[in-house]
Amino acid sequence: MPTYISMLRGINVGGHKRVKMDRLRASFEALGFEQVRTYIQSGNVVFKAGKASTSGLSANIEERILGDFGFSVSVISRTRDEMGKVIADNPFLKERGIDLEKLHVTFLSAPPAAAALKKLADLTVARDRFQYFGKEIYFHFPSGVSASVLMKNPVDRVLAVVPTTRNWKTVNQLYAMSQDCR
Repeated sequence: MPTYISMLRGINVGGHKRVKMDRLRASFEALGFEQVRTYIQSGNVVFKAGKASTSGLSANIEERILGDFGFSVSVISRTRDEMGKVIADNPFLKERGIDLEKLHVTFLSAPPAAAALKKLADLTVARDRFQYFGKEIYFHFPSGVSASVLMKNPVDRVLAVVPTTRNWKTVNQLYAMSQDCR
């Protein structure tokens, strides 16, 4: 049975879309998923499920959350192998002096159009940088996320696809958790 990682967008942020992790695990288990584990309160779930497309899994989870919690949430899922590739492909890791606490990955529901990536580049100022690969965008914010002009813009509107961002520590922790699902 394959292992998947699902990331819910925008739950438990600023008092909106409150979801307790025990109830979230129960929702995933009700879908027939096994070994369901959550990481921190921001909607990161690692689980085993029958072989399926990640987009199909995400759609099923979104439907279940709407039914169980009464609000819609976007969900982006990756397989364990895809998450491992995300870690291995981070272009900023090849550079000297990169502070790992300043790295983030934005997971996308689909690849954005070239014009959308151009708009994102136009919004990127100062020392902030990004690299795009497939369905992920790697960000380096040397002054931190809160100081980034780029992250104050509605990236989802710029890209015209659903994004959800995780810091580098969370990306690595989710992958480590997925390795434990055997």
